[in-house]
Amino acid sequence: MAETTPQLASYAAHPQASRGRVFTEPSPQFRSEYQRDRDRIVHSSAFRRLEYKTQVFVNHEGDMFRTRLTHSIEVAQIGRSIARALQLNEDLTEAIALAHDLGHTPFGHAGQDVLNECMRDYGGFEHNLQSLRVVDELEEKYADFYGLNLTFETREGILKHCSPDKARELDELGQRFLQKTQPGLEAQLANLADEIAYNNHDVDDGLRAGLINIEQLCEISLFKRQHDEVAARYPELGGRRRVHEIIRRMINDQVSDLVNNSQQNLLSHQPQSIDDVRTLAKSMICFSEDMRQQNLQLKQFLRKRLYQHYRVRRMSNKAGRVIRELFTAFMTEASMLPPEQSDHCKKLEAELGEPGRARAVSDYIAGMTDRYAIVEHGRIYDPAALT
Repeated sequence: MAETTPQLASYAAHPQASRGRVFTEPSPQFRSEYQRDRDRIVHSSAFRRLEYKTQVFVNHEGDMFRTRLTHSIEVAQIGRSIARALQLNEDLTEAIALAHDLGHTPFGHAGQDVLNECMRDYGGFEHNLQSLRVVDELEEKYADFYGLNLTFETREGILKHCSPDKARELDELGQRFLQKTQPGLEAQLANLADEIAYNNHDVDDGLRAGLINIEQLCEISLFKRQHDEVAARYPELGGRRRVHEIIRRMINDQVSDLVNNSQQNLLSHQPQSIDDVRTLAKSMICFSEDMRQQNLQLKQFLRKRLYQHYRVRRMSNKAGRVIRELFTAFMTEASMLPPEQSDHCKKLEAELGEPGRARAVSDYIAGMTDRYAIVEHGRIYDPAALT
């Protein structure tokens, strides 16, 4: 028997009640507004570039590690599963998940940190805001507007956090950060699906790279519980199959906890609409306190044992040098920018002065893939690379 799509709960995001788009468009004929958002994201240039932007490991370190693209797909898969269990809007959840990293720099968090340092005197850089900038302004595909003209609800989900100063510049979208209200449930959900995906898959990539090992991970209660269950049930199972079995069980454990705890929250607070959700004092989509503590322990482990590993630090240092030197070169001599980026730079500089030039340079660098940034750096700084 074919599986049926569950009915949306009253507090889910209903596409016919969307707050709409910045530029009014005719409604789509054969898909919902949120399906249209998802499709526009999938067809965007920024989404394709995620294939060669990395999580922890630089692109050329190996073909088996996660990229921003595979990560985004994994977030969407986890998010849709949870959305269905909670009778939330799967299409909106998927759209947010697929778009959440569109503004990320090359070289993962190391690239973001260095670009933020470079932009300190020009408003800073934050990949969350840059993702919104990509879908609102930088994508160029449509005759009637710049950007992708996504719905308010998708844009709300992309913007996970924002300073008050930045929020004041964002009109309606920034109001919840000033008024301390909540986003819709699909936005809350996509945020935690992101956390589940990257924590567990960084464990997998760290093991594959040999930077962490099973014995160390058994210090973590979330891992050890599943490790011991797998060892007891499949004593002969080893290698990659054992690792995959443990990690898939860890993900299932977290997803189950999130669904059950969120259901209890919704039953307790009884929101009747997405607007009711937005006025609540706290997020409804959250882990139990016990699972939150277990996740915190895992995060602390990864920060200490993986992200601070000397081999990762070496990669991060090299990546940071590439970003910093590219920024310096283009800020010093903007004529070295390719024609399209040069035109963008002139436009923003004419409007905003030096901060406009810096924003255009950061737009260019943030849009680079790992390997393109390395090649572009070589073109500028390697005397043998004259083209």
